[in-house]
Amino acid sequence: MSNILLGVTGSISAYKSADIVSKLKTLGHNVHVIMTEAGASFITPLTMEALSGKRVFVDVLKEDNPSQIAHVALANEADIFIVVPATANIIGKLANGIADDMLTSTALVVHDIPKFFAPAMNVNMYENIAVQENINTLTKRGWIEIKPRVGRLACDVIGMGALATTDTIITVIVDMLERSKDI
Repeated sequence: MSNILLGVTGSISAYKSADIVSKLKTLGHNVHVIMTEAGASFITPLTMEALSGKRVFVDVLKEDNPSQIAHVALANEADIFIVVPATANIIGKLANGIADDMLTSTALVVHDIPKFFAPAMNVNMYENIAVQENINTLTKRGWIEIKPRVGRLACDVIGMGALATTDTIITVIVDMLERSKDI
């Protein structure tokens, strides 16, 4: 059983992260969820807690256990870290070392484990040079992009930027966990 740390950000596709949590849990994995405040506006922490069976973390300043710092403990216990969906905002923060919430603070602590991000945004945002440079920065630092697909976007445009399918994301995670066990 692996410990998967899943970050959820503010995108219309945040609802798909619930399916990911459910499927990973069904496969026997522990899933710990961290949400940005914007992510919690799209899908509630209560939903993610019900699916994961674990407390969901949103506020970096809310510490329930005085004997440990939550964002450090979560990072240290994780076998894999994935951000689904990854907005242009979170990609920029991660690429530039900004730690201003629970998700970004935890991401800076995560080390020596596979790290993934699955972008989801408007096609023009995804293709913007600043976003592409931030994606390149993350991949140079060892992050693995689960590329978006062409699809109908929230703005009612068809283009690159739709979140990869949940099955694709699950397959990538499970494959990485299997490879990690073989090492």
